[in-house]
Order: sequence, then C-alpha cells, then structure tokens
Amino acid sequence: MPPHKKPQAREVLVGVEAASVNPLDLKIIAGHMKEFFPVEFPYRASLENIMSKKLEGKVALVTGGSSGIGLATAKRFVEEGAHVYITGRRKAEFEAAVHEIGRNVTAVQADSSKPADLDRLYAQIKQEKGKLDTIFANAGGGNFMPLGAITEEHYYETFDTNVKGVIFTVQKALPLLRDAGTIVLNASTAASQGMGAFSVYAASKAAVRNLARGWATDLKDRKIRVNVVSPGVIVTPGYKKAGLTDEQIQGFAAQMATTIPLGRTGEADEIAKAVLFLASDDSSFVNAAELVVDGGMIEV
Repeated sequence: MPPHKKPQAREVLVGVEAASVNPLDLKIIAGHMKEFFPVEFPYRASLENIMSKKLEGKVALVTGGSSGIGLATAKRFVEEGAHVYITGRRKAEFEAAVHEIGRNVTAVQADSSKPADLDRLYAQIKQEKGKLDTIFANAGGGNFMPLGAITEEHYYETFDTNVKGVIFTVQKALPLLRDAGTIVLNASTAASQGMGAFSVYAASKAAVRNLARGWATDLKDRKIRVNVVSPGVIVTPGYKKAGLTDEQIQGFAAQMATTIPLGRTGEADEIAKAVLFLASDDSSFVNAAELVVDGGMIEV
C-alpha cells in the first residue's frame, strides 16, 4: 500500500477558495494545516489572513462615507470582510468613492438630517441584506463662526446635521441592527476644548458624546455597544466645505501641529483604524466610551 501523501499547501488553499468555505470553519482548517506546514509557509499564512478578517460576513453602514474619515473607514471595513453601505449628499462624490473602494460597497444618496432619506436608506438595506451589524454615524460638519456672528440658520444647520442626523440615523436603524451589534458615533476633540469661533460645532459634538452614554443604557438588554471616536486635527475635504482656502488649511494645520506632542496632524486612516477597533469584537468589553485619537493634543 503506498504511503499516505500529504496535500500540498497550494492545493489546500485553492480548494478552500473554490469551495467558498464558511469563514467560521477557516480556523479549523488552518489548525489542520499546522500538521503539514511550518508556521512561515506562505500559503498557510494566506489562509490565516482570510481567517482573521475582523468583519467577515458583516453588513455595515457608514454615513458621510464619500470622503475623508468616512471613506477611509468604509475602505477599512471592506478590507476586513464587510459589505458596506455609504451615504452622501453629492452623487458625483459617492460614485467616485464606490470606484475607489472597488468592491462590496453600495452607495445611497441620502442626507442624514432628513428622516425621509433615512427611511429610504433602511428600506433598501432591509430588502438587499436584511440586517445591519455595525453603524458608523459619521456624517457631520461645521463652519467657523464667532459668537457675535452666529445666526439662527447657522445653529440649525449645525445641530440638524451633527445631532438630529445622528439621533435618527441610529433610531431608525434599530429594527435592522442585530443584537450584540455595534454603533460608533463620530464626535470631536473640539467638544473638550474652548476653540474660538467654533463654539456651536463644539457644542454639537459634546451632545454626540453624551448620546453614547444614554444609548449604551437604552440598548443594554440587546447587548448593543455604543462608543464614540473623537478625532483631533485631521485635514479632510471637510475643511474646504467649511469655506477655507488651501492656504488657510495649510496654515491652520501647521499651527495646530505645534500643539500636538507628535508634531503633526493626523490622517483619516488613523481614525478609521480606531473606528474598526470599536466596531469589531476587538473592543468587546468597551461600551459608552470615548476613544480620543489626536496625537495627545488635549491631554497635555
């Protein structure tokens, strides 16, 4: 009788891919591969990379996902195995975002401050996927406005987007959001500082931070975790939308970098990594918390 022939690593990996093995079984398969191949063998490493995706099979929503932090987070989520829905107001921008992300992404034109748009968004997700596993309520913005120049219009525009939009984005998602799902809200370190001409924006983000506290209690019976990421100075297209020129943005970033212990401003992907942590099981015992990602600016 011929001796038992050990399978080749490539054969094992290709067989797994061809069979579309359930990700939950990959850990078992990878364990069996240890019997045949050393740790450093490349094909076993490839299989373990597939196995280790943090959001494999999950359905996620990223509002304001067409640029900046939202786009960076959507890309991270897709890389980690999720199908991501992104929203945006401007069709050209979110179509470009879909092209950049490349796969496992659906764009829906929606304004988070308009409940009717959210109803349409969730009806589409229900029809196409039937569930949500994680929400990143990211859509928001604000303009610089000193106290003497604040108008009623400025107040309502800021709070409708940053507070009302977040409230109804989450509330209307609850029937789709699975038990033990995750919610991440995008706040800001501005909520903890006294920056001039930015008080209305800062107040709106302080409200967002406190929404997470209350909702973690409201949703405790469903084991849904609600956390906040508070970015520091991250240069994104939002600065231009706030009316700043390229020169003003560069000057602002350079000035702020002098107040940050790391000596630089942050990148959108650095925030995306923090959001991924809060959205995944890596943060399974983190709830009602604020994760500040600012290079140490507000702590020193």
